[in-house]
Amino acid sequence: MSTENIKPLSEVEIIKEKSNYLRGTIVQSLENELTGNLFPDDQQLIKLHGSYVQSDRDTESERKKQKLEPAYSFMIRVRLPAGIVSKQQWIAMDALTDQYGIGTLKLTTRQAFELHGVLKRNLKTSIQAIHDTLLDTLAACGDVNRNVMAGALPNLSAAHAEIQKTALDIHTHLSPKTTAYHEIWLEKKLISGGEKEDFEPIYGKTYLPRKFKIGIAIPPVNDTDVFSQDIGLIAIIDNNTLCGYNVSVGGGMGMTFSMPETYPRLGTVIGFINKEKIVDVVEKIVLIQRDYGDRTNRKTARLKYTIDRMGVDAFKAELHKRLSYELEVEKHYKFETSGDVFGWKQSQDGTWSNTLFVEGGRLKDTESAKQKTAIRILAEKFDFRFILTGNQNLVIDAVKTHEKLLVDEILMQYGFPLVDQISGLRKNSIACVALSLCPMAFSEAERYLPSLLDKIEMILKKYKLENDSISIRMTGCPNGCGRPFLAEIGLVGKAPGRYNVYLGAKHNGMRLNTIFREMLNEEEILKALEPIFGKYANERLEKETFGDFVIRKNIVPEMLEHKNFQNINSDKTIRNSSFEI
Repeated sequence: MSTENIKPLSEVEIIKEKSNYLRGTIVQSLENELTGNLFPDDQQLIKLHGSYVQSDRDTESERKKQKLEPAYSFMIRVRLPAGIVSKQQWIAMDALTDQYGIGTLKLTTRQAFELHGVLKRNLKTSIQAIHDTLLDTLAACGDVNRNVMAGALPNLSAAHAEIQKTALDIHTHLSPKTTAYHEIWLEKKLISGGEKEDFEPIYGKTYLPRKFKIGIAIPPVNDTDVFSQDIGLIAIIDNNTLCGYNVSVGGGMGMTFSMPETYPRLGTVIGFINKEKIVDVVEKIVLIQRDYGDRTNRKTARLKYTIDRMGVDAFKAELHKRLSYELEVEKHYKFETSGDVFGWKQSQDGTWSNTLFVEGGRLKDTESAKQKTAIRILAEKFDFRFILTGNQNLVIDAVKTHEKLLVDEILMQYGFPLVDQISGLRKNSIACVALSLCPMAFSEAERYLPSLLDKIEMILKKYKLENDSISIRMTGCPNGCGRPFLAEIGLVGKAPGRYNVYLGAKHNGMRLNTIFREMLNEEEILKALEPIFGKYANERLEKETFGDFVIRKNIVPEMLEHKNFQNINSDKTIRNSSFEI
């Protein structure tokens, strides 16, 4: 057999291949007391167990001068299918953040928990404690299917519980079957010295070429950004009955600056499938990615690139071949917003849910507001459940009518603002962790966006736009963890204190934005946005969203072809625009 056309595997593929189903030398790494880090290969493998190595980048320079290694710690990510958490689980997670973390709880854009600042010596104990709550961290990161998302507002339909069960079914079916997780973290030893080799019926020995994301959205609310997912499922409900799902494939946000062959991509809807067959369809799509995904270049290893290499028609043909039946023609649906629906809403069973705004998804206690304490008190006092949203916010669910007033009193007492006191822009904001913890960040996001919003809100108030729902998202790099390329205003860090500004995404998550200006500092961002807000206030059409307005006014061109996302030169864009600053 000729080897001329066989491409070399990436380093991570080799690490997975020789890991013995994700074991590697993680046990030895954890026992090594000479460093707060792991051995290099284990730094990759531990991602599939739900953890990343991080360090405090604020202290790196000083520690280097003192000839000390970086202040290493670990992020632990906890999977929550559909974002659902019981009161007991919430109380336990709250306690873990104080005992082993940095005292805050991060709600992610995938409806998951993140604990930050866990030291290596506490890593195993923390994961064991999470397991004791009937949650886990396995496959929360790494080259596997990650946390399965689902629409977070229970009152949208009577079918909501069934949709949440779909998320759980997919989660269970696609969870890795390796026993390494229980062996390493829960100390359940294999029989006869561990000679038995595991078997992964879906993933195989090397798992997927890259991370894989699945989300379910329930029209008219696209709060999971369903078109950003490798597989997006759009629930089709008729007369309060779940019929099935439109299937979207090939979404993904990440790209790499200076590599135009990388780009964000919206998922392509390829058809409809009834609800009984959805797990089978999802599995077969995962298998195609396993077999056809790029294992040489991780920058082009996501499903979106596999589909663009194959072509959508060829991809569908391969899917139908593996299914031995075909998807039906997609059903009609309509999305109105990708934001959360805030405040009290009554559910089908007569109970209530209340969606709270959590700035940057970071629940914490400060001198002015003790929001983390407030939620813990609610969990201790009442028999509620909690649902994390895909926009980093929190739903208090299953509240009885007579409990609403007391809930409001507790929230106000501990510093949660009333919904109508928060600007439309801030309510539609997302920020990734970025500095100081993320090793990939070029600039700030979570720590900085609130203060930038303070300044932008002053401009919005000037033009009486403070209540307008305009989405804004900031990330410290272009990897897309905060889905910035689906924001009407996207701010993507490119250097310390400087951001690329993207405009013109559709408010319902069905259009990418376009580069407007590059490498702007705060003063330049404010100066660039103010005249656009002024024109929007005076010239918009009735019910016209901000993203649609900037496209109609040719402030940026509409992003029609995702492969050209990085090929549109911002200076040329501005010269060709009818809008002048």
